[in-house]
Amino acid sequence: MRPPALLGEWRALPPSVAWFRMRARRLAERREDQFTLRSVTRADELGRLIELARGRRRVVELGTGTAWTTIALALADHARQVVSYDPLVWDGRDEYLALAGSARERIKFVREPGETGPPPGAPPAELVFIDSSHDREPTLAEFAAWREALAPQAVVVFHDYEEPAYPGVTEAVRELGLDGERFGHMFIWRS
Repeated sequence: MRPPALLGEWRALPPSVAWFRMRARRLAERREDQFTLRSVTRADELGRLIELARGRRRVVELGTGTAWTTIALALADHARQVVSYDPLVWDGRDEYLALAGSARERIKFVREPGETGPPPGAPPAELVFIDSSHDREPTLAEFAAWREALAPQAVVVFHDYEEPAYPGVTEAVRELGLDGERFGHMFIWRS
């Protein structure tokens, strides 16, 4: 019998994403990669993020980490391009990326903080997932850098909202005065 966490993933996620996460979890356990196993986006939240990304071809992630969410967003839609910003290349990222198959071709990593914003001439972002420093000031700076680069009816998702370990995210959202919805530890704002 499958452990309850894996059953939840199979219910909450598209099969290709659940299959990736199962294989990535096994790899993380073999690597004793406790950081990834603790920090990975929960299956229910990832499922909601994938729903929000449905039909959106240009997705930007701020905070790559070991790229599980990046890969999941690419796997969930074969026409989607995912650009992920992080000044660090996290240990193990390339090993997890090797599990992504052809989805790797639609992922671009930018080794800069999200607050640098898009390069000149970049197409508008249809979804921005903010999951980086979790501090108030950088979160405010990231939102400011991407706000003008959003496509009409874009969605911005702040991860770790109302998470006691990361009060900066909640402080930033409140300071911005955004109206939105909460799902788990995600705050969802529609432009």
